[in-house]
Amino acid sequence: MLKERTNPIVNEVTVEKWIYGGDSLARVEGRVLFAPYLLPGETARVEVEEDGKQMLRGVSAEVITPSPERTQPPCPYFLRCGGCQYQHARYEFQVAQKVAILREQFKRVARIEYDLEIETITGPDLAYRNRTQFHIDGTKIGYFAEGTHRLVPIDQCPISSPKINDALRVILEMTREPRWPRFLKSIELFTDEKQVLLNVLDAERPVAKHFFEWCAERIPGFVEGHLEYEAADHVFRVGHKSFFQVNRFLVERLMDAATNGVEGETALDLYSGVGLFSLRLARQFKTVTAVESGRGAVQDLEHNAQRAGVAITALKENAETYLAKLETAPDFVLADPPRSGLGKHAVRELIRLAPKRIHIVACDPATLARDVAALVAGGYRLTNVVLIDLFPHTYHIESVVALTL
Repeated sequence: MLKERTNPIVNEVTVEKWIYGGDSLARVEGRVLFAPYLLPGETARVEVEEDGKQMLRGVSAEVITPSPERTQPPCPYFLRCGGCQYQHARYEFQVAQKVAILREQFKRVARIEYDLEIETITGPDLAYRNRTQFHIDGTKIGYFAEGTHRLVPIDQCPISSPKINDALRVILEMTREPRWPRFLKSIELFTDEKQVLLNVLDAERPVAKHFFEWCAERIPGFVEGHLEYEAADHVFRVGHKSFFQVNRFLVERLMDAATNGVEGETALDLYSGVGLFSLRLARQFKTVTAVESGRGAVQDLEHNAQRAGVAITALKENAETYLAKLETAPDFVLADPPRSGLGKHAVRELIRLAPKRIHIVACDPATLARDVAALVAGGYRLTNVVLIDLFPHTYHIESVVALTL
């Protein structure tokens, strides 16, 4: 957020493009200006402040010439809540801009001019989140304003699923009762539109069991410990600490993008979570090994594989450690790393092992481009890129890339 200035500097600028992270880019006297909530092609008067010798940081003061892509945000909290960055733009335009940003990351970070088509996979742009985190201050629930710890209270979230909004309304009613634990700081709601799992993420002291019993009385479909999530002809047990994809409309299509066109003897699923991709791979390969560092997720994966009637070797181990011990390359490697990406150690081991085909599911185009650059330098070719828009109205970009030797 900008610091208050007695005499703010205001410049008239023309926006060149969006950049990864949610900002737009313009220039002031040869210096780069980053500002939020503007669209490419727009002219605006922007209040700016120094952010470095070559860069300026600003906030939009007044749009002079609006873009034809500008639209009315569907959420009453947009511009105050820090959750979304793009609700002021038509959804089709958002997707096209994300493709351009992904190409730019390959060019700038990886030095790769990827000029082939990038397939885009989209779904409904609202009510898509099956998992949402809320901050709490006493009886107020909401999100932090961008770049701050200042709570913006809300009573609905248009990008969250109907079941989450239903549960949120009940919880807001509960906060007005004396028994509400005012030491709660943040919670997470996870749902399949039938069940609701509530996780306490932060509290000033332990939450007593009777709080969850109260939630079970008040929140329809409330469950404890884990949630049984149906997707792509499977039922996945997902524990309260286990990761699962958050877009309820695109889970199966993400599975398709990550696993289509591959089969053989051996497959390795790195950062496997509860087995979202492992179960599909077990139908396409004779032997599947799943590597995951979270104990709870490994237990969920083993349960899910047994229920699905497929044989998967699930290992609780860091991906880098497992790869370093591996002597023979599998036919296929699928990796779904965290936002930090594969990293140099995992990439180095993959190059040493030289599996013929690698698919990477990535939620950060910058770290993805870094990893792809290293793999290409090690002999791989980038043969396919798919953008799956799991996070409409935000700057986040989910993609699946294929690399072959």
